[in-house]
Amino acid sequence: MASVTEVRDAADRIAANIEKVIEGKSAEVRLGLAVLLAEGHLLIEDVPGVGKTTYAKALARSIDCSVRRVQFTPDLLPSDVTGVSVYNAEDRDFEFKPGPVFANIVVGDEINRASPKTQSALLECMEERQVTVDGVTYPLEAPFMVLATQNPIDMEGTYPLPEAQRDRFTARISMGYPDRRAEIAMLDEHASVDPLVLLRAVSDATAVRSLIAGVRTVYVADPVKGYAVDLAVATRRSPEVRLGASPRAALHLLRAAKAWAALEGRDYVVPDDLQFLLVPVFAHRLLITAEAHVAGRSAADLLGRIISSTPIPGSNAGQR
Repeated sequence: MASVTEVRDAADRIAANIEKVIEGKSAEVRLGLAVLLAEGHLLIEDVPGVGKTTYAKALARSIDCSVRRVQFTPDLLPSDVTGVSVYNAEDRDFEFKPGPVFANIVVGDEINRASPKTQSALLECMEERQVTVDGVTYPLEAPFMVLATQNPIDMEGTYPLPEAQRDRFTARISMGYPDRRAEIAMLDEHASVDPLVLLRAVSDATAVRSLIAGVRTVYVADPVKGYAVDLAVATRRSPEVRLGASPRAALHLLRAAKAWAALEGRDYVVPDDLQFLLVPVFAHRLLITAEAHVAGRSAADLLGRIISSTPIPGSNAGQR
């Protein structure tokens, strides 16, 4: 089991490796690492061409473990993701052929271009880390992370993710357009050769399992736990929200906060960690009312007001 210092140092190495490919997105890179170490799943949403898939591939290649990529399309079937039982004429029995979900990191590209039926094939594996086919359950090897990209739902040919599946993603991030300096650097470095080809792993599955074990030991004081619940309850009581944050959302917020604290070199969580992660962890789970949507208010706006109106535990909350 890694110490908090070892978690921070390893995360810094992985982040630096990813940033050889992704320019000017340090916060997004570290958020992805926090989700990985929190044993969660990451949803990357943005318009085409801003580096969603490149980021997912860079994170996957920075860790020497099994990686599979699935290109989601309208004709993709659930068995194309989970696997299928095929009849073996020699043995006169059915043989299970594992699908691409049997990997440490599964990159799901443009997940919202597949039908809801195919999207739901990921529900069991994302929550329970297992796959059931024809009544037989197959466990998935740790670490296991789904890195999914999606285009905004108003783009042509997309299907909104079901609420149950959005709730299984620990966090959602947006890459956004790079600033001028980062875009010039990208043009310079990517024009002649794809830096992904040159990227080498700086960690492996065994090391990541040790880092995850280290994150689990991060201390969370009772007032901080109560603060996480208060933030979740505030979303459920807001008149601008049709569907608030679930208990799973509060749990994911706490797990992500433990990972973020470790990335900062702390062995305890403070309220600032929860505030920083609230929008990435909660925003994609909330369904705001039609009135709020027409008024131009977003889930992120609502969460900002909840942060300012929810009482914060004492200044020493979180410390041992």
